[in-house]
Amino acid sequence: MRESELEGPVSAQVGRLEELEREYRRLRRFTLSLVVAVAVLLGLGVALVAVSARHGIPGTVAQVVAARQFVLRGEDGTIRGVWGTQEDGSLRLVFQDGEGRPRTKLDLLADGASGLTFADSAGHPRAVFAFLPDQTASLVLADEGGKTRSVLGISADGNATILFADRSGTTRAGLGVDGRGAGTFTLIDRGGRDVAQPEVEPAPEPPDSQPLAPAEPAARKR
Repeated sequence: MRESELEGPVSAQVGRLEELEREYRRLRRFTLSLVVAVAVLLGLGVALVAVSARHGIPGTVAQVVAARQFVLRGEDGTIRGVWGTQEDGSLRLVFQDGEGRPRTKLDLLADGASGLTFADSAGHPRAVFAFLPDQTASLVLADEGGKTRSVLGISADGNATILFADRSGTTRAGLGVDGRGAGTFTLIDRGGRDVAQPEVEPAPEPPDSQPLAPAEPAARKR
């Protein structure tokens, strides 16, 4: 075959190879651009998840947030509050001071009993308000040693009482109103005697009730 006859097919093959090479370069550039775009989208997604987890998604409000426990931290990372469920099925909300000591507790037990407790810096409960499933309600006040000093309560049968105790926890005085409306007052001295109830001396027996002296036997006749 003549050389002039071969130039046409060779030129066509060279042109085809150049075109394939240009197509391959365009495909590489497109693939690289696609990878970069996917990486940018993934980065934005991760950043959005992180921001929404920390601050919430701007302009949106979650309908439901489910968790077993929430922890509140201060500016320095110190735990200042805990709200969550316990293993026994109770619910508890605790607020702590700057030193991490629990100072206020709100409890709801599994049986329905609820209580609110205020503690001092030593951890002693100083005021406790409780409401029990039997409709009994009480307010207990304690001193710095943890001893109960006063109790205000309403029983299930409608009795309302208030009691006062000394530093040993022994009840010394009390006021109350029972379900019928009758009032009571109790005052205990150190000997354990109720001094609010006056001692009643026995009434003297009437003269007629005095036993008669036995009669002397009559003198025998001589």
